[in-house]
Amino acid sequence: MSFATAAAAPLAAAKSAKAKKKQEQDALHILPLSIVPLQTPGLQRARMIKDPRLDSVVELFHDASSGSGCVPPEKLAQCFNEQTDELDEDLELIHRLATLNSYDVYTLRIELRRLEIRVNDVESLRLSEDKNRELTEYMRGFTRPLINQIYGDARPEFNNMSDLVGLFNSPDKDKVLMNIIRMAERLQIQPPEVPAFLEEYGDVFLSLAYYRNIVEDLMVRLEKFTEDMSEILSNQQIKRDPRISDTCLKLDQKFNDIASWIAGRFESFDRNSQTLWTDINAESFRKMKRLITGHYTTIGGMLCGMEVKMDAWEEKFGGGRGGPLAKADFIMGDFRQGMDVIARIKAQAPEIQDL
Repeated sequence: MSFATAAAAPLAAAKSAKAKKKQEQDALHILPLSIVPLQTPGLQRARMIKDPRLDSVVELFHDASSGSGCVPPEKLAQCFNEQTDELDEDLELIHRLATLNSYDVYTLRIELRRLEIRVNDVESLRLSEDKNRELTEYMRGFTRPLINQIYGDARPEFNNMSDLVGLFNSPDKDKVLMNIIRMAERLQIQPPEVPAFLEEYGDVFLSLAYYRNIVEDLMVRLEKFTEDMSEILSNQQIKRDPRISDTCLKLDQKFNDIASWIAGRFESFDRNSQTLWTDINAESFRKMKRLITGHYTTIGGMLCGMEVKMDAWEEKFGGGRGGPLAKADFIMGDFRQGMDVIARIKAQAPEIQDL
């Protein structure tokens, strides 16, 4: 190995670790167990993920050469030579984590608090900086009314919410300062508290931008999946088997019904976010915040389930691989398992109450 190659190896490993951390931080279906207080070293390095059946499993290792080593929580004790009190405590915590429908940062903020599980680092419950930058365009729609109220026609540029908060920390015009004072009065806070309000506002709507980004990507993937379903259902051999054709048809309908339901929820969020700025005050913001955060666990869970299903489908049949019979066989096996999980999450969603 040359000196240059040897010197580059640690740098490549660091980049790979950074990319892995970013992927985990922004994912719906991955929970790095290093963020929770586990005592068993072998578990501290593991991840909890959702498998294609939407069951939670512990991934003890994952690499290109040896693949993925996933173990259901109830069989995890068999992977350790010695049964200790520390391991028992860790397994009990993992069983609680396995009940969660999604591992996105917004769901985790609520669910870990509910389960009384602390995190080792609160930064692990934030989106990565790269994802924040990626979502800036989605955020502009939510921040435009705010900018208009404070700055009027003079619309400053910003690259992320930190930049926006900075603008309000140091207003450079008397008119802007007066507008901030008026906003503070409507929000029933002191003017110096406006930047803190903006951080809270930004985080709430960043979550909406995060989920919407996933929804838009899923809609594109679902269109391709629907095309695959049409190919399956037009196959003569499958047409002669009502059991398979009915299952494929119902599954396609379920996916599209779920997608329509999610799209309807986001239309409601958009409608209410516009209403918010017609008369923003402390109560209207609290209602809007409750409306959005009250959907974290259901929206997150449904999107997690849909994304895991699409990942499994594309991993097996992406790039034109596989014919109708192979696809139908996959549907009749693991792929259709877990759809009842998404339906159950949908049934638990709170009602939309417009502002």
